Amino acid sequence: MSRGNGLNSNLYTTHNRVQLIRGGSAYFKQMEEMIDASVYSVHLQVYIFDEDETGNRIADALIRAAKRNVHVYLLVDGYASQGLSDGFALRLKEAGVHFSYFQQLFRTRYFYIGRRMHIKVIVVDAIKSMVGGINISNRYNDINNIPAWMDWAIYAEGDIAEVLDKDCIKLWNKSILRPKYVYAKNEWPNFSINEECLVRARKNDWVKRRTEITKSYLEMFKRAHSHVIIMSGYFWPARRLLKKMAYASRRNVKIKLILASRSDISIAKHAERYMYRWLFRNNIEVYEYQENVLHGKIAVYDNKWVTGGSYNVNNISAFASIELNLDVKNHAFAKTVNDRLEEIIEKDCVRITEANYSQNYNYLQKTWQTISYQIVHLIFFLFTFYFRQDKRKD
Repeated sequence: MSRGNGLNSNLYTTHNRVQLIRGGSAYFKQMEEMIDASVYSVHLQVYIFDEDETGNRIADALIRAAKRNVHVYLLVDGYASQGLSDGFALRLKEAGVHFSYFQQLFRTRYFYIGRRMHIKVIVVDAIKSMVGGINISNRYNDINNIPAWMDWAIYAEGDIAEVLDKDCIKLWNKSILRPKYVYAKNEWPNFSINEECLVRARKNDWVKRRTEITKSYLEMFKRAHSHVIIMSGYFWPARRLLKKMAYASRRNVKIKLILASRSDISIAKHAERYMYRWLFRNNIEVYEYQENVLHGKIAVYDNKWVTGGSYNVNNISAFASIELNLDVKNHAFAKTVNDRLEEIIEKDCVRITEANYSQNYNYLQKTWQTISYQIVHLIFFLFTFYFRQDKRKD
């Protein structure tokens, strides 16, 4: 596998092996095994890192790696992970883990201005990687017989891990004031994959003029001929994306949305239900997931192509956060994802139709949904009005 050449994010890497990982115990088992098998480097970048049973388990794995002289770098969001104690951070640093917060502009315990690093990625030895929507916290794990929030990750070995490794280094170097991290390339483990599976890394960072994941969703609706399935925990897309969805539906593309039945952000769910009326008018099928809180972000079309990662289909991910997805163009993998989502629709969801929506929500409830939608948009404006796009491409 080539180690020296950067790859354009619009291009797919060729030699990869991928696997769909469901959130919960399977995800954290995979992460811990990756860290324990590391030889040279570990990059972990995550939005929420909690100091609970799950957080301490992953921290212990990072410490074990650092004590084996593995280069370990942990970058967490400065707002979402501010609950970490000084003692927790000190324990990591004293063991040799390079630890820092991603802090853009200004924050206090109760107030935050700036971009948030919403990424969830781990890269080991530049050959193994996992990208998803899963934070390091008990609620994303299966703890004490309480099932994890519904979420997904894509595990990938091969060429794409090198791309992700370089991106992690770049974000680390741009986020903090410290000497640059430089690889000693002769220390990389020998590794090669003969399988062909097309995978590309996609980033959204609107301030830095990167809107690749948004473009992936737009391309999906443009290219789909048969069907699209989207799972999204927080769904209120920009007008541009809604237009593409409506156009695809008019071309007889069947679109299914798996959305939350209950949410950790109540007002967001009410705002989302306001949009159901538009979805019904455009013949888009709506299913609400019943088993637990839905946090997943993944989409598939025509059993050909998948995108999954940290990106929610809403304006905050599109314009206010740094997001990371993997796009996979592979029939076998896409069919696996499609079949898993169809199974969830069949077993764990209730379809919301125009008829039962009208029956279940009265005039006052629908009015509150409308108000919630307007409040969410106002909050989004207040959260992002100070952003200006960097004239230079990052």
